[in-house]
Amino acid sequence: MRRLETRWGILMALPAILGFVIFTIGPMVASAFFSVTDWTIGASPSFVGLDNYSAMLDDELFWKSLSTTTYYTLGSVPLVLIVSFAVALLLNQKVRGLAIWRTIFYLPTLVPAIANVVLWIWIFNPDFGLLNSLLRQGGLSGSQWIYAESTAVPSLIIMSTWGFGNTMVIFLAGLQGVPRHLYEAVSIDGGGVWRRFWHVTLPMMTPTIFYNLVVGVVGTFQVFNQAYVMTEGGPNHATLFYVYYLFRKAFTESQMGYASALAWTLFMIIMLVTFLLFRNARRWVYYEMAGAR
Repeated sequence: MRRLETRWGILMALPAILGFVIFTIGPMVASAFFSVTDWTIGASPSFVGLDNYSAMLDDELFWKSLSTTTYYTLGSVPLVLIVSFAVALLLNQKVRGLAIWRTIFYLPTLVPAIANVVLWIWIFNPDFGLLNSLLRQGGLSGSQWIYAESTAVPSLIIMSTWGFGNTMVIFLAGLQGVPRHLYEAVSIDGGGVWRRFWHVTLPMMTPTIFYNLVVGVVGTFQVFNQAYVMTEGGPNHATLFYVYYLFRKAFTESQMGYASALAWTLFMIIMLVTFLLFRNARRWVYYEMAGAR
């Protein structure tokens, strides 16, 4: 019976295993090979060692794309965490029509990525866009938003808060898991709303905050749709995000070897940042079951 169950278990898991090997491990191994070659589409790859990686040191657009992506990450991730956490706190209260409010705040997440980008192109339009129309009605001057070098990335950071629904739901689940007796203990000691938040909610939510932080950092380092559809990396390379630069090298300039090296460099950067986040998490993430930070 055990052998039969094992065979059926392997058989049921086989499609997922094959899919992972063929569509994930396979391309990763291939890109690792191409990253040490000089290969353009239509030609045969030639081994060049680490030349592709050393070429990045003198590539101004590589450093520009990396700094732009880092700037976007440092602006977008904290903003999304703060907004989604604040909304989750509000939606965790016992108010009338709570299910409707939760649905309304989650709906933007269901909008397809390209449709979302097209919608924001209209919102950011400096002539007849929604944002500038609201600013003019308030007696303020409009902005060029994504069409000006100085405001392009900040505009995209603002846009990133539109899809905070997934992060909000995770925060909401974490808030509903906070033990009620801890709030009661603070109330008995005379603590108000602020003390309940600072001494109970925030410490108990640190694992959830940490999870959303890691997911947010990994996601923003791979931002692509905005640059590809909205700005094409402009104006003046202001929104030349890393993955969009990688895409251009691979499919516009056909430099697949260099693009593969860029992909592996991004992988190593994300691994390093994630490692640093986990090392630093020991100082501020509290796990109730472990009883310690």
